[in-house]
Amino acid sequence: MPTPPLTALPIRRLTHRDLTACADLSEDRGWPREEHKWGLLLSAGKGYGIDDPGRGLVSACVVTEYGPYGSPAFGAIGMVLVAERYARQGVGRRLMRHVISLMGSTPLTLHATPNGRPLYEELGFKSTGRAEMVRGHFTPDERASGVATRAATAEDLTSILRLDEEVFGADRTHMITRLPAFADQLRVAEDEGRIIGYAAAWPNMDTQVVGPLIARDTETAKALLSSLAAHTDRPLRTDIDVRHEKLLTWLKARGLEPVAFNAVMTYGITELPGDWRRRFAPLTVAAG
Repeated sequence: MPTPPLTALPIRRLTHRDLTACADLSEDRGWPREEHKWGLLLSAGKGYGIDDPGRGLVSACVVTEYGPYGSPAFGAIGMVLVAERYARQGVGRRLMRHVISLMGSTPLTLHATPNGRPLYEELGFKSTGRAEMVRGHFTPDERASGVATRAATAEDLTSILRLDEEVFGADRTHMITRLPAFADQLRVAEDEGRIIGYAAAWPNMDTQVVGPLIARDTETAKALLSSLAAHTDRPLRTDIDVRHEKLLTWLKARGLEPVAFNAVMTYGITELPGDWRRRFAPLTVAAG
């Protein structure tokens, strides 16, 4: 039988059984396999993909919904990938149009690479900000921090969820409650017994990705980053909102180097919800 045209290939939901195929697709495009991250996204979000009969998965993406179940207030799109042999043939555009249609009037966001940005602009996304990825071995700050940090406990979860929703601008309980199992570290910052920030560090290939990073101010963010770095010998990697100039300058002075810039884009809203002043880094750029 002749191979059906790309425009006729069905779009289907992805499941955990597709994890290896998704990692293979990442590798095909020169990305890290990131199976640990794919596992989180496919369990907490909704994956969509296109198969070429006999040749496997050729395109994929994941949407993570936030807010009330069944009536999301907000959605994040990530891991938009097309196999190299199908690039520039409209496959990614078709998958994105499908996802946007499914989400209806729900506002959307994504982090766009320079290569992906023209497609998203064509689909109606607007650039509303930028995030800078930095990576490297962290050199401890010799100055003692005045902010107290410690490992999070199960008793902290209610306070973490309350703070997270306030700062993120939508309920993401289904994502944050997975952090203790997903992350190697989950730490909180306190002021007189009240949690004023929290951060996680999770394994991604040979690095520890810091995210989410939510903090009352820059000094609290520094204290959380320092405490995470003190408990790993791996390089740190994180994506910082460029408006947090002081934190980026400090991280670069501590040994982290710029890797890339991504455009933060929105669809259906002009700005991300929540409080950017306390939102320093996403859990992952794929999920906001």
